Parts: sequence; C-alpha cells; structure tokens
Amino acid sequence: MFIQLEEINSRPEPFGFYTAADLWTDEHTSEQMLAYHLNADIDVSSRRGEFIDRSVEWIASRFSIGADTRIADFGCGPGLYANRLAKVGASVIGIDFSKCSIKHAREAAREVGLTIEYINQNYLDFETEHRFDLILMIMCDFCALSPSQRRIMLAKFHSMLLPGGSVLLDVYSQSAFKQRKEASSYGVNLLDGFWSAEKYYGFLNTFKYDDAMVVLDKYTIVESARKRTVYNWLQYFTPESLWREFEMAGFADQELYADVAGAPFDKMASEFAIIAQKK
Repeated sequence: MFIQLEEINSRPEPFGFYTAADLWTDEHTSEQMLAYHLNADIDVSSRRGEFIDRSVEWIASRFSIGADTRIADFGCGPGLYANRLAKVGASVIGIDFSKCSIKHAREAAREVGLTIEYINQNYLDFETEHRFDLILMIMCDFCALSPSQRRIMLAKFHSMLLPGGSVLLDVYSQSAFKQRKEASSYGVNLLDGFWSAEKYYGFLNTFKYDDAMVVLDKYTIVESARKRTVYNWLQYFTPESLWREFEMAGFADQELYADVAGAPFDKMASEFAIIAQKK
C-alpha cells in the first residue's frame, strides 16, 4: 500500500505522459463532458451560452464572415461555435476527439438544416486538402498540448491557412498561473461520479512547475476492476511566450484581446486571446 501511495503522489516530468484519450474517448467521461458542454449556464468545457453568442457575433464582424468564408474549428465539441458560424453563412469543418460530442454536433446541425462537415478524429492527426480563411481553437485547448504537440499544431495551422488567413485561439495567462496552488485530495466517487458509473476511489494531485509555467492535475482513479491515471496538463503563457511560438511557425501580425469575444487585452486577466495572421 505504501508503494502504491508513493506512486499516486509522484511528480512526473512536464508533459511526460499524455492521456487525452482517457478523457475524450471513454464512453462515461465523454458523456459527462458533453453534459458540461451543453449546460449554457456554466463555464465548464464550453463557455456560457450568452458568451458564445457574443463571441460569434464579434468573430463574424472582425473577420467579415460571409458565404465565401472557410473556417476550421479544432476541438469543436458539440458544435456550439461551428453551428452558429454556419448560420451566418460560413463554410465550416469541425474536428473533435469525442465521438459523443461529434454525434451531437451532427444531429444538432441536421435538425436546423445546416451543412457542416464534422470529423471525429484527434486533431493532431487531422489532414485535409481544404484551405481556410480562419482557424479556431477555443476554450484554451492549446494549453493542454505539450511543446512538441503545439509545434505540430501551429505548423498544421500555417499550412492549412490561405494567404492572409488567421488563427484565433485563447490561452491561460501568467496571472492565472500565479493563482494556482499545489494540493492533494481524495474522495469516494471524486467529482460526483465523473470518472465512472461504478463506485471508485479518486485521488487528485495538483503539481506546479514554476520554471516551465505548467500545472498538472493528476487524477488516479481506482475501481474494483482497474486503476488508471489521467494527466491533465495546462501550459500558461505570457503574450511574449505565446507569440514566440507563432513566430517560429511563420506567422506575422498579431492582435491581443482579453477573450474571444473581442474584449480589450488585460494583463491581469486569467486568460487572453490572440489573432495571428499567415504571411
């Protein structure tokens, strides 16, 4: 038991393990995530419905979206942005790891007569011959990727954009990183049964890596038939550190905002958004 507890409480190297599939492809947890996505009154998995409406209105105005605009939404979830953007005339492709979310997105689009291509795939592996005016990665998805994965994504974005096309994404800030604290907790059916429909014992260890500005929420889930560990990594950024990554990928001009609804940039806010343009 002591050795097992030592393992549960061990601190891995930053991004030493990647377990996104356990979160997005497990049937039970993906259904839990979808429920959070579809709750328009909370900021979990997706923004509140009112914010998404404002965000889409700003995006449509900022990028002059019309019938000729091609958009790719990476990490589209159940289509909350993609469906709204299609309604204002854009041609949209949505890519997401979760079969459950993609199924909902397709059904929601079909119900209102929208033609949207939804692709159930890990977006790190996504390839297409299509080229886009705008690429989205919203709800700080970029922060969950390791440095090597972020290089892959930015190179992919750059190659998939038309000349003059843009990326819009949001990230967690240095201010938010300073507010995170290391902690450990334990509970029966931790997070109210989020991890399994069966009884389980859950351990949560939060580790901070000050030099890398990374936080890990490490969940160890012990069920009667199995034990699993889920690593939820989050990279935090300054505007300078984020722009360096875009610049290395060949992007030119940038604009900074407080969020993806176009609020003015605030260095004390917990998040910020960037628009980066392909040369």
